[in-house]
Amino acid sequence: MKNISVMYKRAALSLLSVLLLYSSTASAEGMPGLSNEKPQTLGLLVTSFGKPDVLFSRREISELITFAGKSQIKTLFVQIYKSNLAWFASNVADSSPYKAAVTAVGEDPFALLIREAHREGIEVYAWTNLLSLSNNKNAFLLKKYGPGILTRNKKSKKVIEDYKIDGQYFLEPGDLLVREELSKVVEEIVRAYPQLDGLLFDYIRYPDSDTNCGHTTTNVERFKKATGLAEIDDAGKDWRGWKRDQVTDLLKELVKKARTIRPKIQVATTGCLSYTRALYEAFQNWPMWVNSGLVDSVTAMDYSPDPEEYERRITEIKTKVKDFSKIDITVGAYKPATSLKSFQQEFKTCENSKAGACVLFYYASILQRPLLSKFITDDKR
Repeated sequence: MKNISVMYKRAALSLLSVLLLYSSTASAEGMPGLSNEKPQTLGLLVTSFGKPDVLFSRREISELITFAGKSQIKTLFVQIYKSNLAWFASNVADSSPYKAAVTAVGEDPFALLIREAHREGIEVYAWTNLLSLSNNKNAFLLKKYGPGILTRNKKSKKVIEDYKIDGQYFLEPGDLLVREELSKVVEEIVRAYPQLDGLLFDYIRYPDSDTNCGHTTTNVERFKKATGLAEIDDAGKDWRGWKRDQVTDLLKELVKKARTIRPKIQVATTGCLSYTRALYEAFQNWPMWVNSGLVDSVTAMDYSPDPEEYERRITEIKTKVKDFSKIDITVGAYKPATSLKSFQQEFKTCENSKAGACVLFYYASILQRPLLSKFITDDKR
């Protein structure tokens, strides 16, 4: 009888231990103030323009990493390709910025930045502006192929400046030469930086200020051959769908190129807002990209100066995607008119939205705004 009593006591103690453990876990997950929910991730866009010139100085690289650490920033999106200019060794783009940066730093500055960021547990993405050449009429790609690779509307073209749309030269996504050259750019980046965490593809769209573009010889010929149509209706479903497909097909080639070399590299794109603007003006179907798993995440470019409109756009995004944690939301800090109050309000809205990350745009602008910088680095924010 004594042995049976001891057995009962031991069993009771074991049961009590299990109940206490369950109670502790349940409290941590369900009680206010004791949530073990993952804290909001913060990202930072670092441009290749403006001051400081991060990739031209060891000190500036170090200060960027320090700023990111103080601000609890987990991901840096560093711009290393824009306007067909490269801040990495390239045979496709003009790599004079890279050569000048190497001279200034004494080694590959982007490789140094990745190494220093990783020491602090910070991820680094290569931010690339793909289809926009900005104002660079001397771009290597234009010298190689001529203006025929630029998307165009039906207006007469007499000089190179006539090809500008929205103040920029845009490459035609439906041109197979453009796809080939941009795939080479992606390959150069991925091979050059084996420790790179991810890629952010930006400007992967048509210029949205003129929806009647796409009328290059190559793109039109391919459209007519694929559809059997002899004429193009700019407002027609077939032509608009075709242009949307060209942007997506370009993205597919770039993702395939990157993952053939590095199967596990993260791939993100930027996404225009509103959704209507993206789909019908920029011909960019980014909800499909993330819903289908073509990309790992989308950075939604929410730059409304109105906090209420900012929140409405986030609400709309939630109706378009299956997994909102795969959407990062920008918080704009680049406009001089942006008040600290509106920035704080939008920042909190982004945090409360439970998006994958809140991404600050952009580093140089933040440094020029002491109050914003103080708010971002405040661990009590």
